[in-house]
Amino acid sequence: MEALQLGLPAIAVIVLVALAFDFINGLHDAANSIATVVSTRVLSPKLAVLWAAFFNFIAFLFFGLHVATTIGTGLVDPLVMDPAVILAALIGAIGWNLITWYLGLPSSSSHALVGGIAGAGIAKAGFGAIIGSGFTKTAVAIVLSPGIGLLLALFLMLVLSWALRRAAPFTVDRQFRHWQLFSAALYSLGHGGNDAQKTMGIIAVLLFSQGMLGDTFHVPFWVIIACQLAMGLGTMMGGWRIVRTMGSRITDLKPYQGFCAETAGAITLFGATWLGIPVSTTHTITGAIVGVGSARRTSAVRWGLAGRIVWAWVLTIPASGIVAWLSYLLVASVLRP
Repeated sequence: MEALQLGLPAIAVIVLVALAFDFINGLHDAANSIATVVSTRVLSPKLAVLWAAFFNFIAFLFFGLHVATTIGTGLVDPLVMDPAVILAALIGAIGWNLITWYLGLPSSSSHALVGGIAGAGIAKAGFGAIIGSGFTKTAVAIVLSPGIGLLLALFLMLVLSWALRRAAPFTVDRQFRHWQLFSAALYSLGHGGNDAQKTMGIIAVLLFSQGMLGDTFHVPFWVIIACQLAMGLGTMMGGWRIVRTMGSRITDLKPYQGFCAETAGAITLFGATWLGIPVSTTHTITGAIVGVGSARRTSAVRWGLAGRIVWAWVLTIPASGIVAWLSYLLVASVLRP
């Protein structure tokens, strides 16, 4: 299979497109980090995005780079991952992210990227380019992440409801306004640790395909910093359409409920990141919010809206894959002599 080699200016352009995806990821997924803390009025929207962006940025200090390795070498054969495939994958992921952001649907940036990589890889080399184990791990995460988030949030709600059964509502509300700052910080760490690594993996495999990393795949430090910074800046811009969906339209939240949702989401993300699984932060926090609402009563959850969100999840990988497949046909004709 002929390797596609590009000059430094073309490589720099693709790196910038990858960082643009990372920025849009932060913009799109800001809601995941701040929706609960804004809807409970613990922080104003402006302070909330600054809080989340800071912890998004410093996440690289707490996690390894297992997710970046999975994205870079664990989904599609690294020999297939040339600049044309990478650029087409990014176009597919960015296109679907912008569509769902405009519609106010919290779809998964992670799975948009996974779908984009798959679609572009298949367009170049057929289904044999797909690494089954990597996609199996991702597919399992699609199913398990919202379920784990839901069950953990439900468990925390039941424990706290029993422990605080004699406390005055005003006292509980005041105490958990402080605790929710801590849980929001943890969730933003998990978000930055898992999601920024996906773009790190994309940029690193681009450099690796061009012989710029030597014989061993790794993520250069400048790539780590650039990706964390791009995600943090995107988070600071906020995704207000999705904040409204996540923070108040699925169910109404109080500070202790927001604390349970964020803590459950953070635990799930920490575990997935350490295992190298590119899990969806959107799926995780949505499941946790639904779990919090269900702990009160099932009617507290707006199930019609939750159903629309699930459909967005189901469509994400095939939709972004189709856009990437079509994009590859155009990109390859331009980049290849």
